Amino acid sequence: MHVKICGITRVEDGLLAAELGATALGLVLWPGSPRAVDPFRARTIVRHLPPLVSIVGVFVDQPVDYVRRVARLVPLDAVQLHGGESIEYCREAGGRVIKAIGLSEAADTLDRWPREVVLLLDASDGVRHGGTGRAIDWAMAAPIAKARPTILAGGLCAANVAAAVRRVRPYGIDVSSGVEARPGIKDPVRLREFFAALNGGVGPNWTRSN
Repeated sequence: MHVKICGITRVEDGLLAAELGATALGLVLWPGSPRAVDPFRARTIVRHLPPLVSIVGVFVDQPVDYVRRVARLVPLDAVQLHGGESIEYCREAGGRVIKAIGLSEAADTLDRWPREVVLLLDASDGVRHGGTGRAIDWAMAAPIAKARPTILAGGLCAANVAAAVRRVRPYGIDVSSGVEARPGIKDPVRLREFFAALNGGVGPNWTRSN
C-alpha cells in the first residue's frame, strides 16, 4: 500500500518519512496554505530526497499552464488537485493526476472521472483545502475504494490509521496534520508512531484484495 506524507517543507522531514516507509511525499505549491513552499524551495528540497520516492505537488485552482511549468521545474512525479478543478482540467494538467474530492461528490460523479485520475477522499473544506485533521466517513469511503484505486485522507493519525485501512482497504493513504508538530513541521515522534501503528495493525506489505 502506498503511504504519502504531505505538507513537507523541510528536507529532514522528507528524509525521515522516506526512511520510515513513505512511498510518496507531498509539497504544497498553493500559497494559501500554511504548509506552502514556493517552486524553487520545492526544487531544493527534492534534490536532497531519495530517488525512489515519488514527489507530488499539491495545487488549488491555479492556472493549468502554471501547474505544468512547476511540474517540470521541481520536477514532480504527479500533481494533486485540491480545488474545484474539472475533469477537463485534469486532462490538460498532463502526467499523473490525483484529484481530491469530497465523499458526496465522489459518490455522485464516480463514473465520470477517467480511470487514470486517482481520487483522493478527504474532508470537504472550501478554505483550507486539506490538512484539516477531520476524519471522513469510512463506511461511505469503502465502496468507492472497492470500485477503483482510491487514496484515503482526512484526520489519519497513529490512533486510527490501522482501523481506517482495515475498514476502507484503500490503494493508498495520505496524512499531513496527523504527524505534525505544527503546520508544515513534522514531529519525528508522531511520524514514527504513525508508521509503527500502520505496520503493526495491517502489516508493511498489506495490499488491496481487489
